[in-house]
Amino acid sequence: MTVVSDRTPAIRPKAAAGRLTVREVLDLDVVAPWGAEVVAGAAGLDRPVRWLHVAEAADVGVMLTGGEIVLTTGILLAGDERAQIEYVESMQRADVAAMVLGLGRAFRTTPEPMRRAAERCGVPMIVLHRPAPFARLTEEVHSRLVHGRFAALNLSERIRSSLTALNLSGATLQQLLDEIASYSGCPAVVVNLAQRVLASAGDKESLSELLRDWDRVSRQAAEPAGNGQVTVGPDGWVVAALEARGRQWGRLVLFGYHGSEEFGLVLGARAAEALAMHRLLGDRDRGWEDQAAESLLLDLASDSARPEQLLTRVRAAGLPVNRRTFVPLVVRPLDSDPGEGARRGTAAPAAGPARDDMPELITRVLADHPTVVGLVARIGANGTAVLLSIPHDQDADAAVERVAEQVHEELAARGRTAVVGAGFGCSVLDEVRRSFVEAVHVADAAVASPPAAPVARLRDVRLRGLLRLLRDEPELQAFIERELGPLLQNRSLLGVLRTYLETGRNKSLAAHVHHVSRPAFYRRLQSIESLLGIDLDDWEQLTSLYVALLAHEAQRAAGPGHDR
Repeated sequence: MTVVSDRTPAIRPKAAAGRLTVREVLDLDVVAPWGAEVVAGAAGLDRPVRWLHVAEAADVGVMLTGGEIVLTTGILLAGDERAQIEYVESMQRADVAAMVLGLGRAFRTTPEPMRRAAERCGVPMIVLHRPAPFARLTEEVHSRLVHGRFAALNLSERIRSSLTALNLSGATLQQLLDEIASYSGCPAVVVNLAQRVLASAGDKESLSELLRDWDRVSRQAAEPAGNGQVTVGPDGWVVAALEARGRQWGRLVLFGYHGSEEFGLVLGARAAEALAMHRLLGDRDRGWEDQAAESLLLDLASDSARPEQLLTRVRAAGLPVNRRTFVPLVVRPLDSDPGEGARRGTAAPAAGPARDDMPELITRVLADHPTVVGLVARIGANGTAVLLSIPHDQDADAAVERVAEQVHEELAARGRTAVVGAGFGCSVLDEVRRSFVEAVHVADAAVASPPAAPVARLRDVRLRGLLRLLRDEPELQAFIERELGPLLQNRSLLGVLRTYLETGRNKSLAAHVHHVSRPAFYRRLQSIESLLGIDLDDWEQLTSLYVALLAHEAQRAAGPGHDR
Protein backbone atom coordinates (compact mmCIF):
# COMPACT_ATOMS: atom_id res chain seq x y z
CA MET A 1 0.00 0.00 0.00
CA THR A 2 1.26 3.46 -0.86
CA VAL A 3 1.28 5.75 2.12
CA VAL A 4 1.41 9.56 1.79
CA SER A 5 1.75 12.25 4.43
CA ASP A 6 -0.78 14.92 5.38
CA ARG A 7 1.35 17.47 3.50
CA THR A 8 0.36 16.01 0.12
CA PRO A 9 -1.06 18.87 -2.01
CA ALA A 10 -4.77 18.78 -2.76
CA ILE A 11 -3.99 19.41 -6.44
CA ARG A 12 -0.93 17.63 -7.75
CA PRO A 13 1.38 19.74 -9.87
CA LYS A 14 1.42 18.81 -13.53
CA ALA A 15 4.38 16.69 -14.58
CA ALA A 16 6.43 18.17 -17.34
CA ALA A 17 6.60 16.47 -20.70
CA GLY A 18 9.68 14.26 -20.79
CA ARG A 19 9.63 13.90 -16.98
CA LEU A 20 7.63 12.07 -14.36
CA THR A 21 7.20 12.70 -10.67
CA VAL A 22 8.04 10.09 -8.03
CA ARG A 23 4.32 9.80 -7.30
CA GLU A 24 3.56 9.11 -10.97
CA VAL A 25 6.23 6.41 -11.11
CA LEU A 26 4.60 4.70 -8.13
CA ASP A 27 1.22 4.90 -9.87
CA LEU A 28 2.45 2.97 -12.92
CA ASP A 29 0.73 -0.36 -13.55
CA VAL A 30 4.06 -2.16 -13.57
CA VAL A 31 4.66 -1.13 -9.92
CA ALA A 32 1.25 -2.21 -8.58
CA PRO A 33 2.10 -5.94 -7.99
CA TRP A 34 5.26 -5.15 -6.01
CA GLY A 35 3.62 -3.80 -2.85
CA ALA A 36 5.25 -0.37 -2.90
CA GLU A 37 5.13 1.52 0.39
CA VAL A 38 6.35 5.06 1.08
CA VAL A 39 8.06 4.79 4.47
CA ALA A 40 9.78 8.19 4.61
CA GLY A 41 9.98 11.56 2.85
CA ALA A 42 6.38 11.51 1.53
CA ALA A 43 6.48 15.29 1.19
CA GLY A 44 8.88 14.88 -1.73
CA LEU A 45 6.73 12.59 -3.86
CA ASP A 46 6.11 15.35 -6.40
CA ARG A 47 9.79 15.71 -7.22
CA PRO A 48 10.51 15.32 -10.93
CA VAL A 49 12.31 12.17 -12.01
CA ARG A 50 15.09 12.63 -14.53
CA TRP A 51 16.30 9.02 -14.73
CA LEU A 52 16.37 5.61 -12.97
CA HIS A 53 19.62 4.10 -11.73
CA VAL A 54 20.07 0.52 -10.47
CA ALA A 55 23.08 0.29 -8.15
CA GLU A 56 24.32 -1.88 -5.28
CA ALA A 57 27.52 0.06 -4.62
CA ALA A 58 27.63 1.75 -1.24
CA ASP A 59 29.26 4.87 -2.71
CA VAL A 60 26.84 5.24 -5.62
CA GLY A 61 26.08 8.84 -4.60
CA VAL A 62 29.26 10.13 -6.25
CA MET A 63 28.03 8.76 -9.60
CA LEU A 64 24.72 10.65 -9.58
CA THR A 65 23.87 14.09 -10.96
CA GLY A 66 20.47 14.68 -9.35
CA GLY A 67 16.86 13.82 -10.11
CA GLU A 68 17.39 10.04 -10.24
CA ILE A 69 15.40 7.28 -8.56
CA VAL A 70 17.99 4.87 -7.18
CA LEU A 71 16.95 1.20 -7.09
CA THR A 72 18.79 -1.14 -4.71
CA THR A 73 18.40 -4.34 -2.68
CA GLY A 74 20.87 -3.02 -0.05
CA ILE A 75 22.97 -6.19 -0.24
CA LEU A 76 26.14 -4.30 0.77
CA LEU A 77 24.42 -2.41 3.58
CA ALA A 78 23.02 -5.31 5.61
CA GLY A 79 24.27 -5.51 9.19
CA ASP A 80 26.00 -2.10 9.13
CA GLU A 81 23.77 0.64 10.53
CA ARG A 82 26.42 3.31 10.04
CA ALA A 83 26.75 2.40 6.35
CA GLN A 84 22.97 2.53 5.99
CA ILE A 85 22.81 6.07 7.39
CA GLU A 86 25.77 7.26 5.27
CA TYR A 87 24.11 5.77 2.20
CA VAL A 88 20.96 7.84 2.77
CA GLU A 89 23.00 10.97 3.48
CA SER A 90 24.86 10.48 0.20
CA MET A 91 21.47 10.30 -1.54
CA GLN A 92 20.59 13.67 -0.04
CA ARG A 93 23.89 15.21 -1.19
CA ALA A 94 23.33 13.86 -4.71
CA ASP A 95 19.82 15.39 -4.72
CA VAL A 96 18.12 12.19 -5.83
CA ALA A 97 14.40 12.17 -6.49
CA ALA A 98 13.87 9.05 -4.35
CA MET A 99 15.43 5.76 -3.31
CA VAL A 100 13.69 2.42 -3.72
CA LEU A 101 14.69 -0.58 -1.57
CA GLY A 102 13.64 -4.06 -2.67
CA LEU A 103 13.04 -6.22 0.40
CA GLY A 104 13.90 -9.92 0.44
CA ARG A 105 17.59 -10.30 -0.30
CA ALA A 106 19.30 -8.15 2.34
CA PHE A 107 16.37 -6.96 4.46
CA ARG A 108 13.14 -8.73 5.33
CA THR A 109 11.58 -5.55 6.77
CA THR A 110 12.28 -1.87 6.45
CA PRO A 111 15.66 -1.10 8.09
CA GLU A 112 14.84 1.41 10.79
CA PRO A 113 18.17 3.36 10.64
CA MET A 114 17.66 4.00 6.93
CA ARG A 115 14.03 5.03 7.42
CA ARG A 116 14.87 7.52 10.17
CA ALA A 117 17.78 8.97 8.16
CA ALA A 118 15.56 9.31 5.05
CA GLU A 119 12.87 11.14 7.05
CA ARG A 120 15.47 13.43 8.59
CA CYS A 121 17.10 14.16 5.23
CA GLY A 122 13.80 14.60 3.39
CA VAL A 123 14.63 11.84 0.90
CA PRO A 124 11.57 9.86 -0.27
CA MET A 125 12.16 6.20 0.63
CA ILE A 126 10.02 3.48 -0.90
CA VAL A 127 10.22 -0.21 -0.02
CA LEU A 128 8.93 -3.00 -2.26
CA HIS A 129 7.43 -5.85 -0.24
CA ARG A 130 7.34 -8.34 -3.12
CA PRO A 131 10.04 -9.35 -5.62
CA ALA A 132 10.46 -6.70 -8.31
CA PRO A 133 12.40 -7.03 -11.58
CA PHE A 134 14.14 -3.65 -11.62
CA ALA A 135 14.82 -3.99 -15.34
CA ARG A 136 11.11 -3.83 -16.15
CA LEU A 137 10.62 -0.64 -14.15
CA THR A 138 13.74 0.93 -15.65
CA GLU A 139 12.60 0.10 -19.18
CA GLU A 140 9.10 1.46 -18.60
CA VAL A 141 10.19 4.75 -17.00
CA HIS A 142 13.03 5.42 -19.45
CA SER A 143 10.69 4.77 -22.36
CA ARG A 144 8.20 7.31 -21.01
CA LEU A 145 10.90 9.88 -20.32
CA VAL A 146 12.43 9.62 -23.79
CA HIS A 147 9.03 9.62 -25.47
CA GLY A 148 7.99 12.70 -23.51
CA ARG A 149 11.15 14.57 -24.45
CA PHE A 150 10.65 13.76 -28.11
CA ALA A 151 7.02 14.86 -27.77
CA ALA A 152 8.19 18.22 -26.40
CA LEU A 153 10.66 18.61 -29.28
CA ASN A 154 7.98 17.63 -31.78
CA LEU A 155 5.53 20.13 -30.28
CA SER A 156 8.18 22.84 -30.40
CA GLU A 157 8.93 22.18 -34.07
CA ARG A 158 5.25 22.01 -35.07
CA ILE A 159 4.45 25.31 -33.35
CA ARG A 160 7.52 27.03 -34.77
CA SER A 161 6.82 25.82 -38.32
CA SER A 162 3.17 26.81 -38.18
CA LEU A 163 3.73 30.28 -36.75
CA THR A 164 6.72 30.99 -39.01
CA ALA A 165 4.66 30.05 -42.06
CA LEU A 166 1.97 32.48 -40.93
CA ASN A 167 4.52 35.26 -40.48
CA LEU A 168 6.09 34.66 -43.86
CA SER A 169 2.69 34.66 -45.51
CA GLY A 170 2.06 38.15 -44.18
CA ALA A 171 -0.49 37.14 -41.53
CA THR A 172 -1.91 39.83 -39.29
CA LEU A 173 -1.28 39.97 -35.56
CA GLN A 174 -4.83 38.74 -35.01
CA GLN A 175 -4.32 35.71 -37.25
CA LEU A 176 -1.08 34.87 -35.48
CA LEU A 177 -2.68 35.17 -32.06
CA ASP A 178 -5.66 33.07 -33.18
CA GLU A 179 -3.21 30.28 -34.08
CA ILE A 180 -1.45 30.58 -30.71
CA ALA A 181 -4.80 30.39 -28.90
CA SER A 182 -5.69 27.34 -30.97
CA TYR A 183 -2.50 25.56 -29.90
CA SER A 184 -2.95 26.48 -26.26
CA GLY A 185 -6.67 25.72 -26.07
CA CYS A 186 -7.19 28.76 -23.84
CA PRO A 187 -7.58 32.56 -24.15
CA ALA A 188 -4.47 34.45 -25.29
CA VAL A 189 -3.85 38.16 -24.72
CA VAL A 190 -1.01 40.42 -25.88
CA VAL A 191 -0.39 43.46 -23.68
CA ASN A 192 2.14 46.27 -23.72
CA LEU A 193 4.27 47.16 -20.71
CA ALA A 194 1.50 49.40 -19.41
CA GLN A 195 -0.78 46.32 -19.38
CA ARG A 196 -2.97 47.73 -22.15
CA VAL A 197 -4.53 44.99 -24.26
CA LEU A 198 -3.20 45.11 -27.84
CA ALA A 199 -4.82 41.92 -29.11
CA SER A 200 -6.79 38.97 -27.79
CA ALA A 201 -7.90 35.59 -29.09
CA GLY A 202 -9.72 32.51 -27.88
CA ASP A 203 -13.15 31.76 -26.48
CA LYS A 204 -15.13 35.00 -26.55
CA GLU A 205 -17.02 34.32 -23.32
CA SER A 206 -13.82 33.54 -21.40
CA LEU A 207 -12.16 36.64 -22.83
CA SER A 208 -15.07 38.83 -21.82
CA GLU A 209 -14.84 37.54 -18.27
CA LEU A 210 -11.10 38.22 -18.15
CA LEU A 211 -11.31 41.71 -19.61
CA ARG A 212 -14.23 42.67 -17.37
CA ASP A 213 -11.87 42.65 -14.39
CA TRP A 214 -8.71 43.47 -16.33
CA ASP A 215 -7.14 45.80 -13.74
CA ARG A 216 -6.88 42.97 -11.22
CA VAL A 217 -6.08 40.29 -13.78
CA SER A 218 -3.32 42.36 -15.40
CA ARG A 219 -1.58 42.92 -12.07
CA GLN A 220 -1.59 39.19 -11.42
CA ALA A 221 -0.32 38.49 -14.93
CA ALA A 222 2.55 40.97 -14.49
CA GLU A 223 3.86 39.36 -11.29
CA PRO A 224 5.41 36.17 -12.74
CA ALA A 225 6.82 38.04 -15.75
CA GLY A 226 9.94 39.06 -13.83
CA ASN A 227 10.95 35.45 -13.11
CA GLY A 228 12.16 34.60 -16.62
CA GLN A 229 11.43 34.87 -20.31
CA VAL A 230 8.58 32.36 -19.91
CA THR A 231 6.90 31.36 -16.67
CA VAL A 232 4.12 28.89 -15.93
CA GLY A 233 2.02 29.59 -12.85
CA PRO A 234 0.27 26.95 -10.76
CA ASP A 235 -3.09 28.19 -12.05
CA GLY A 236 -2.11 27.46 -15.67
CA TRP A 237 -1.18 31.03 -16.59
CA VAL A 238 1.70 31.11 -19.06
CA VAL A 239 3.42 34.50 -19.25
CA ALA A 240 6.04 35.17 -21.94
CA ALA A 241 8.09 38.35 -22.32
CA LEU A 242 7.89 39.85 -25.83
CA GLU A 243 11.08 41.42 -27.11
CA ALA A 244 12.25 43.01 -30.34
CA ARG A 245 15.65 44.51 -31.10
CA GLY A 246 16.81 43.69 -27.58
CA ARG A 247 14.03 45.59 -25.82
CA GLN A 248 10.95 44.21 -24.12
CA TRP A 249 7.77 45.78 -25.49
CA GLY A 250 5.01 43.61 -24.08
CA ARG A 251 3.83 40.26 -22.77
CA LEU A 252 1.86 37.30 -24.01
CA VAL A 253 -0.43 35.74 -21.42
CA LEU A 254 -2.21 32.40 -21.83
CA PHE A 255 -4.96 32.03 -19.27
CA GLY A 256 -5.77 28.57 -17.89
CA TYR A 257 -3.41 26.41 -19.96
CA HIS A 258 -4.18 22.75 -19.16
CA GLY A 259 -1.06 21.10 -20.56
CA SER A 260 2.11 20.13 -18.75
CA GLU A 261 4.53 22.72 -17.41
CA GLU A 262 7.20 21.83 -19.98
CA PHE A 263 4.70 22.03 -22.85
CA GLY A 264 3.60 25.40 -21.48
CA LEU A 265 7.19 26.63 -21.48
CA VAL A 266 7.69 25.40 -25.05
CA LEU A 267 4.45 26.99 -26.24
CA GLY A 268 5.24 30.30 -24.55
CA ALA A 269 8.77 30.43 -25.98
CA ARG A 270 7.72 29.59 -29.55
CA ALA A 271 4.78 32.00 -29.43
CA ALA A 272 7.00 34.81 -28.13
CA GLU A 273 9.49 34.14 -30.96
CA ALA A 274 6.71 34.34 -33.55
CA LEU A 275 5.28 37.56 -32.13
CA ALA A 276 8.75 39.12 -32.07
CA MET A 277 9.28 38.09 -35.70
CA HIS A 278 5.90 39.57 -36.62
CA ARG A 279 6.87 42.87 -35.01
CA LEU A 280 10.22 42.94 -36.80
CA LEU A 281 8.75 42.00 -40.18
CA GLY A 282 5.83 44.38 -39.87
CA ASP A 283 5.36 47.95 -38.75
CA ARG A 284 5.47 49.31 -35.24
CA ASP A 285 2.94 51.76 -33.90
CA ARG A 286 0.23 50.79 -36.38
CA GLY A 287 -3.39 51.38 -35.53
CA TRP A 288 -6.00 48.65 -35.35
CA GLU A 289 -7.87 50.21 -38.28
CA ASP A 290 -4.80 49.64 -40.49
CA GLN A 291 -4.48 46.06 -39.31
CA ALA A 292 -8.20 45.39 -39.79
CA ALA A 293 -7.95 46.64 -43.39
CA GLU A 294 -4.90 44.49 -43.98
CA SER A 295 -6.62 41.45 -42.52
CA LEU A 296 -9.65 41.95 -44.72
CA LEU A 297 -7.59 42.46 -47.89
CA LEU A 298 -5.53 39.38 -47.12
CA ASP A 299 -8.67 37.31 -46.58
CA LEU A 300 -10.10 38.56 -49.87
CA ALA A 301 -6.85 37.97 -51.74
CA SER A 302 -6.12 34.54 -50.26
CA ASP A 303 -9.65 33.12 -50.55
CA SER A 304 -9.39 32.07 -46.90
CA ALA A 305 -13.09 32.78 -46.32
CA ARG A 306 -16.20 32.53 -48.43
CA PRO A 307 -17.23 35.82 -50.12
CA GLU A 308 -20.61 35.77 -48.40
CA GLN A 309 -18.81 35.52 -45.05
CA LEU A 310 -16.69 38.54 -45.94
CA LEU A 311 -19.59 40.62 -47.21
CA THR A 312 -20.46 41.93 -43.75
CA ARG A 313 -16.82 42.79 -43.03
CA VAL A 314 -16.46 44.59 -46.37
CA ARG A 315 -19.57 46.67 -45.68
CA ALA A 316 -18.37 47.39 -42.14
CA ALA A 317 -15.09 48.64 -43.59
CA GLY A 318 -17.06 51.26 -45.51
CA LEU A 319 -16.64 49.74 -48.95
CA PRO A 320 -19.84 49.87 -51.08
CA VAL A 321 -20.74 46.46 -52.57
CA ASN A 322 -24.03 46.94 -54.46
CA ARG A 323 -23.72 47.56 -58.21
CA ARG A 324 -19.99 48.17 -58.02
CA THR A 325 -16.88 47.12 -59.91
CA PHE A 326 -13.95 46.01 -57.76
CA VAL A 327 -10.41 46.65 -59.02
CA PRO A 328 -7.35 45.60 -56.96
CA LEU A 329 -4.22 47.75 -57.20
CA VAL A 330 -0.72 47.05 -55.91
CA VAL A 331 1.66 50.00 -55.49
CA ARG A 332 5.39 49.30 -55.33
CA PRO A 333 7.82 52.20 -54.63
CA LEU A 334 10.92 52.27 -56.81
CA ASP A 335 14.22 52.12 -54.91
CA SER A 336 17.16 54.32 -55.77
CA ASP A 337 19.37 52.44 -58.23
CA PRO A 338 21.58 54.70 -60.36
CA GLY A 339 22.75 51.78 -62.48
CA GLU A 340 19.20 50.82 -63.31
CA GLY A 341 18.33 54.42 -64.16
CA ALA A 342 21.32 54.69 -66.48
CA ARG A 343 20.34 51.52 -68.28
CA ARG A 344 16.85 52.87 -68.89
CA GLY A 345 18.14 56.34 -69.77
CA THR A 346 16.12 57.90 -66.93
CA ALA A 347 17.04 59.71 -63.75
CA ALA A 348 17.20 57.57 -60.64
CA PRO A 349 14.35 58.13 -58.19
CA ALA A 350 15.11 59.74 -54.91
CA ALA A 351 16.00 57.47 -52.04
CA GLY A 352 14.03 57.52 -48.86
CA PRO A 353 11.49 55.66 -46.76
CA ALA A 354 9.10 55.31 -49.68
CA ARG A 355 6.69 53.01 -47.97
CA ASP A 356 6.23 54.73 -44.61
CA ASP A 357 3.26 56.88 -45.58
CA MET A 358 2.08 55.25 -48.83
CA PRO A 359 -1.29 54.06 -47.43
CA GLU A 360 -1.95 57.50 -45.96
CA LEU A 361 -1.02 59.17 -49.27
CA ILE A 362 -3.35 56.91 -51.25
CA THR A 363 -6.14 57.45 -48.74
CA ARG A 364 -5.80 61.22 -49.22
CA VAL A 365 -5.90 60.77 -53.00
CA LEU A 366 -9.10 58.72 -52.75
CA ALA A 367 -10.69 61.48 -50.71
CA ASP A 368 -10.48 63.66 -53.83
CA HIS A 369 -12.54 61.10 -55.79
CA PRO A 370 -15.82 60.85 -53.89
CA THR A 371 -17.41 58.22 -56.15
CA VAL A 372 -14.41 55.89 -55.91
CA VAL A 373 -14.04 54.23 -52.52
CA GLY A 374 -11.00 52.18 -51.56
CA LEU A 375 -9.72 49.88 -48.85
CA VAL A 376 -5.98 50.48 -48.34
CA ALA A 377 -3.36 48.45 -46.45
CA ARG A 378 0.33 47.67 -46.52
CA ILE A 379 1.33 44.28 -47.91
CA GLY A 380 4.67 42.64 -47.31
CA ALA A 381 7.80 44.64 -46.66
CA ASN A 382 7.55 46.97 -49.65
CA GLY A 383 4.12 47.53 -51.08
CA THR A 384 0.59 48.78 -50.62
CA ALA A 385 -2.61 47.06 -51.70
CA VAL A 386 -5.80 48.90 -52.62
CA LEU A 387 -9.23 47.49 -53.39
CA LEU A 388 -11.22 50.08 -55.31
CA SER A 389 -15.00 50.03 -55.41
CA ILE A 390 -16.27 51.93 -58.48
CA PRO A 391 -19.94 52.52 -59.47
CA HIS A 392 -21.17 50.31 -62.31
CA ASP A 393 -22.16 53.32 -64.39
CA GLN A 394 -18.59 54.69 -64.41
CA ASP A 395 -15.73 53.68 -66.69
CA ALA A 396 -13.65 51.62 -64.26
CA ASP A 397 -10.46 51.84 -66.34
CA ALA A 398 -10.71 55.63 -66.53
CA ALA A 399 -11.34 55.88 -62.78
CA VAL A 400 -8.27 53.74 -62.06
CA GLU A 401 -6.17 55.90 -64.38
CA ARG A 402 -7.25 59.09 -62.60
CA VAL A 403 -6.43 57.68 -59.17
CA ALA A 404 -3.05 56.37 -60.36
CA GLU A 405 -2.16 59.68 -62.01
CA GLN A 406 -2.80 61.60 -58.81
CA VAL A 407 -0.77 59.08 -56.78
CA HIS A 408 2.17 59.64 -59.14
CA GLU A 409 1.76 63.41 -58.85
CA GLU A 410 1.75 63.29 -55.06
CA LEU A 411 4.86 61.07 -55.06
CA ALA A 412 6.65 63.26 -57.61
CA ALA A 413 6.12 66.28 -55.36
CA ARG A 414 8.08 64.37 -52.73
CA GLY A 415 10.82 63.30 -55.15
CA ARG A 416 9.63 59.73 -55.23
CA THR A 417 8.39 57.29 -57.86
CA ALA A 418 6.39 54.07 -57.84
CA VAL A 419 4.65 51.62 -60.12
CA VAL A 420 0.95 50.86 -59.90
CA GLY A 421 -0.17 47.41 -61.02
CA ALA A 422 -3.87 46.74 -61.59
CA GLY A 423 -5.86 43.54 -61.76
CA PHE A 424 -8.96 43.06 -63.89
CA GLY A 425 -12.31 44.56 -62.90
CA CYS A 426 -14.58 42.28 -60.85
CA SER A 427 -18.32 42.53 -60.55
CA VAL A 428 -18.51 40.06 -57.63
CA LEU A 429 -16.27 39.35 -54.64
CA ASP A 430 -15.69 35.78 -55.83
CA GLU A 431 -13.38 37.09 -58.55
CA VAL A 432 -11.30 39.40 -56.36
CA ARG A 433 -8.75 36.75 -55.37
CA ARG A 434 -7.68 35.99 -58.95
CA SER A 435 -7.56 39.70 -59.76
CA PHE A 436 -5.34 40.38 -56.72
CA VAL A 437 -2.92 37.67 -57.88
CA GLU A 438 -2.80 39.38 -61.28
CA ALA A 439 -2.21 42.82 -59.72
CA VAL A 440 0.71 41.54 -57.63
CA HIS A 441 2.26 39.87 -60.67
CA VAL A 442 1.86 42.97 -62.83
CA ALA A 443 3.32 45.30 -60.18
CA ASP A 444 6.31 43.03 -59.56
CA ALA A 445 7.04 42.79 -63.28
CA ALA A 446 6.56 46.55 -63.81
CA VAL A 447 9.22 47.32 -61.19
CA ALA A 448 11.85 45.97 -63.59
CA SER A 449 10.57 48.07 -66.50
CA PRO A 450 8.18 50.84 -65.38
CA PRO A 451 5.61 51.68 -68.07
CA ALA A 452 5.03 55.18 -69.38
CA ALA A 453 1.34 54.92 -68.48
CA PRO A 454 0.31 55.73 -64.87
CA VAL A 455 -0.98 52.19 -64.28
CA ALA A 456 0.40 48.88 -65.52
CA ARG A 457 -1.88 46.06 -66.62
CA LEU A 458 -1.24 42.49 -67.62
CA ARG A 459 -0.94 43.41 -71.29
CA ASP A 460 1.86 45.88 -70.47
CA VAL A 461 4.35 43.50 -68.86
CA ARG A 462 4.55 41.10 -71.83
CA LEU A 463 7.66 38.88 -71.99
CA ARG A 464 9.34 40.52 -69.01
CA GLY A 465 6.28 39.78 -66.89
CA LEU A 466 6.16 36.15 -68.00
CA LEU A 467 9.82 35.64 -67.15
CA ARG A 468 9.37 37.27 -63.77
CA LEU A 469 6.52 34.87 -63.07
CA LEU A 470 8.68 31.88 -64.06
CA ARG A 471 11.93 33.10 -62.51
CA ASP A 472 12.15 30.32 -59.89
CA GLU A 473 11.47 27.47 -62.29
CA PRO A 474 14.51 25.14 -62.52
CA GLU A 475 14.12 24.85 -66.31
CA LEU A 476 14.44 28.62 -66.65
CA GLN A 477 17.47 28.67 -64.38
CA ALA A 478 19.11 25.96 -66.50
CA PHE A 479 18.31 27.98 -69.64
CA ILE A 480 20.05 31.06 -68.17
CA GLU A 481 23.15 29.00 -67.37
CA ARG A 482 23.25 27.52 -70.88
CA GLU A 483 22.89 30.87 -72.62
CA LEU A 484 24.90 33.19 -70.36
CA GLY A 485 27.09 30.82 -68.34
CA PRO A 486 30.57 32.32 -68.95
CA LEU A 487 29.24 35.88 -68.70
CA LEU A 488 27.65 35.38 -65.28
CA GLN A 489 31.13 35.53 -63.76
CA ASN A 490 32.10 38.56 -65.89
CA ARG A 491 29.85 41.46 -64.85
CA SER A 492 31.64 43.87 -67.20
CA LEU A 493 30.91 41.87 -70.35
CA LEU A 494 27.40 41.09 -69.12
CA GLY A 495 26.81 44.84 -68.85
CA VAL A 496 28.14 45.33 -72.37
CA LEU A 497 25.71 42.76 -73.73
CA ARG A 498 22.83 44.33 -71.81
CA THR A 499 23.59 47.82 -73.14
CA TYR A 500 24.07 46.50 -76.68
CA LEU A 501 20.63 44.87 -76.63
CA GLU A 502 18.83 47.69 -74.81
CA THR A 503 20.13 50.30 -77.30
CA GLY A 504 18.71 48.30 -80.20
CA ARG A 505 22.18 47.03 -81.25
CA ASN A 506 23.33 50.61 -81.81
CA LYS A 507 27.06 50.14 -81.27
CA SER A 508 27.89 53.85 -81.29
CA LEU A 509 25.27 54.64 -78.62
CA ALA A 510 26.28 51.62 -76.56
CA ALA A 511 29.95 52.60 -76.71
CA HIS A 512 28.99 56.12 -75.60
CA VAL A 513 27.03 54.76 -72.61
CA HIS A 514 30.12 52.78 -71.54
CA HIS A 515 32.48 55.72 -72.19
CA VAL A 516 34.74 53.72 -74.49
CA SER A 517 35.75 54.09 -78.13
CA ARG A 518 33.89 52.20 -80.81
CA PRO A 519 36.88 49.90 -81.61
CA ALA A 520 37.19 49.05 -77.89
CA PHE A 521 33.47 48.30 -77.73
CA TYR A 522 33.72 46.10 -80.85
CA ARG A 523 36.50 44.09 -79.20
CA ARG A 524 34.28 43.49 -76.17
CA LEU A 525 31.48 42.26 -78.41
CA GLN A 526 33.95 39.89 -80.09
CA SER A 527 34.97 38.62 -76.64
CA ILE A 528 31.29 37.87 -75.88
CA GLU A 529 30.92 35.98 -79.17
CA SER A 530 34.06 33.99 -78.42
CA LEU A 531 33.08 33.14 -74.85
CA LEU A 532 29.52 32.11 -75.76
CA GLY A 533 30.37 30.59 -79.14
CA ILE A 534 27.64 32.54 -80.93
CA ASP A 535 27.16 35.03 -83.72
CA LEU A 536 25.58 38.30 -82.54
CA ASP A 537 24.28 38.89 -86.07
CA ASP A 538 22.18 35.69 -85.87
CA TRP A 539 18.68 36.86 -84.89
CA GLU A 540 17.60 33.54 -83.37
CA GLN A 541 20.70 33.35 -81.19
CA LEU A 542 20.32 37.02 -80.29
CA THR A 543 16.68 36.52 -79.29
CA SER A 544 17.64 33.58 -77.08
CA LEU A 545 20.33 35.72 -75.41
CA TYR A 546 17.86 38.54 -74.82
CA VAL A 547 15.33 36.21 -73.17
CA ALA A 548 18.05 34.74 -70.94
CA LEU A 549 19.19 38.23 -69.98
CA LEU A 550 15.64 39.30 -69.04
CA ALA A 551 15.24 36.12 -67.00
CA HIS A 552 18.53 36.82 -65.22
CA GLU A 553 17.35 40.36 -64.43
CA ALA A 554 14.11 38.95 -63.06
CA GLN A 555 16.06 36.69 -60.70
CA ARG A 556 18.28 39.56 -59.56
CA ALA A 557 15.20 41.62 -58.78
CA ALA A 558 13.87 38.80 -56.60
CA GLY A 559 16.43 39.48 -53.90
CA PRO A 560 19.66 38.14 -52.38
CA GLY A 561 18.59 34.51 -52.67
CA HIS A 562 19.32 34.67 -56.41
CA ASP A 563 22.59 34.92 -58.23
CA ARG A 564 23.72 38.46 -58.74
